[in-house]
Amino acid sequence: MTHDSDKLIRQLSLVAYLMAEQRPVTARDVKNNVEGYANMGDEAFARRYYADRSELQGLGVPITSGRDEFTGEELYNLRQEHYFLPPIDLTDAELAALQTSFYLLEGQFAYAEPLRLALQNLALGRANTADPGPKTATIDLLGSVYTPEISQRLAKLEQAISKQRTIRFTYWTARSNATAERTINPYGLFELHGVWYVVGDDCSQEGPEARKTFRISRMRGEIKFATRRERDFRIPADFNVTAYRDRKPWQLEREPAGVARLAVSADDTWLVNRLYGGHGDLEEHDDGSATLTTEYSNLEALSQAVLLMEGRMQPLEPDELVAMVQSDLDRLVALHTGDPSQPAKPSRGRAAVDDAPGALSRTQGPVAPERFALLQALLAFLLERCGDESSATVSSADMRDRFHLSQQELQEHLDLLNLVNFGGGCYAVYCSTDNGSILVDKELYGDTFRRPARLSPLEAKALLRALDVVAPVLAAEAHSSLQTVRDKIAGAFGQYTLSDTPEPQGGDEESAVTTLNEGVRQQRLVRIGYHSRSSDEFSRRVIEPYLLRRDQRGWYVEAYDRSKDGRRTFKVSYVRDAELLDETYQPREEMADLHPELGGEVGTARVLFAPERARYEREGRRDVTMLTDGSALAAVSYGSLRWLVPEILKHRGHAEVLDPPHVRESVLKAAKKLQRSFTQAPARS
Repeated sequence: MTHDSDKLIRQLSLVAYLMAEQRPVTARDVKNNVEGYANMGDEAFARRYYADRSELQGLGVPITSGRDEFTGEELYNLRQEHYFLPPIDLTDAELAALQTSFYLLEGQFAYAEPLRLALQNLALGRANTADPGPKTATIDLLGSVYTPEISQRLAKLEQAISKQRTIRFTYWTARSNATAERTINPYGLFELHGVWYVVGDDCSQEGPEARKTFRISRMRGEIKFATRRERDFRIPADFNVTAYRDRKPWQLEREPAGVARLAVSADDTWLVNRLYGGHGDLEEHDDGSATLTTEYSNLEALSQAVLLMEGRMQPLEPDELVAMVQSDLDRLVALHTGDPSQPAKPSRGRAAVDDAPGALSRTQGPVAPERFALLQALLAFLLERCGDESSATVSSADMRDRFHLSQQELQEHLDLLNLVNFGGGCYAVYCSTDNGSILVDKELYGDTFRRPARLSPLEAKALLRALDVVAPVLAAEAHSSLQTVRDKIAGAFGQYTLSDTPEPQGGDEESAVTTLNEGVRQQRLVRIGYHSRSSDEFSRRVIEPYLLRRDQRGWYVEAYDRSKDGRRTFKVSYVRDAELLDETYQPREEMADLHPELGGEVGTARVLFAPERARYEREGRRDVTMLTDGSALAAVSYGSLRWLVPEILKHRGHAEVLDPPHVRESVLKAAKKLQRSFTQAPARS
């Protein structure tokens, strides 16, 4: 039997003993009555018992301790109400919607397996949940830099964060194009636009400057623990990874360099408030216009945001920002006037970044559930199947499917459960396999463990991260407000803080997604107020919504626009409001191609990236050719010019469309229009 298996048996046996006793016990009681400790010397027992208890507490098992007032001995206790999952009043529709969220995410969600375990625990003992109906949304989370290597790094980082272990790795910095060894204390993970980051303190520095954010795709080679200690640091009590995930690109540095002011037109106030209101102060004026005041640490990133908004924000202060935006527009116009540039020759080697993106792995989430939590869930499931009877027969295939196990893995787990405190006398279950079935005998303390244990911190993280992605669809599928669902499952997290896990994002966009999703489900018309990125106009539309989809950039709805009499794709963040109408629609033949694997490409543009952008594009794109002068040539696929033109503008004149000509002309027109608007519009004092 492996060292890991010995530890699991000890830990499960310790839980079984404490739950059976339901009274404070001494360390001597534990040594004499728990499987795995009896043959140890006193010093070895003290080390192992302390380590096991500490690890169990980290896994969400709240073993408490206190002093005997008469003898002074340390006493240990595990109360049932602190161990089991508290009752959660989820309706069948809400639970079914949570299950639907898993199927939407499976194959591309980093926390798929802990999420599977959390949902199994939430559903234990309930009748079959109601069918929430056909899927009305599709999720595409995998960015171009999501690779099997990143999957493995995520798993190692999650382990380091949960165990609070210092790690070492080699890191490539895009700006300097150099690699260096880094040693950090990792505090939290977050994902933004398909890219994963880890936040932690760089051990080579002290003070506020030590706190850094590392892009996981830029890590090289293997991530290693820096020491052999069981714990190297403690996550600071005031750490909150949400603050890092929710920063805008111009605020990524810790210390702000200054304050910028931007004018916002009356028609665009609601949109700027939705996108950026939480990252500055938006002061509305009597005429409906507004001024956005925001701290910045990077002027280039703020200029990029101004250009991406295509005139909806006009820079007022500082003067350096005004001059930078004008200079960026001048460069854009010059690049796209006249004949396109002639690219240099391809370099001999791709000069690729180490660990360049390879084949994507969609078969399994990279973060595996803790074996201890898995064994807890298996034990509760088997005993729940026994019910009030002393035995039951369970299908092996059903178990493998529910817990995503191979037959060998299932057998190994059952063998471990059979040994739980066998020598201590408070065993719970005995299982044997027979011709595709599992024969379950409920033992002496079986009834004690028929309920699921509290969610481990990792399972809680998985639920939070899943909610972050699919929360608006979940609310619509469950016919319930999103906040209600969140409040109900909050009790499943126990007493453990999850400051290393971003809070689910919400906001006004959530309401629009919920309404649109209901329109898809019921085939009902929806009236939307929409701000067009191409015409820069706000208009009322009546649409037939067919499918919601989410990628790294946000939510979109595929629809037939009755107001424009044609098929359209609407970005939901640009939908100011959505109203579900009573009138239904019959699906149109021209919309029949809408299914989870959307196509949608209408063309490919050849884009030349300047050397200062080339390394970043090489890192994040697949079809990139590095050229001898340090620039990069990329094939950029697009589904509409409404998406592509702002994407070119935001590169501030460091990206030139070579062809097709009509795309090049569209970028030139947009840049000139911005030049005129910024020159003519009066600045607000």
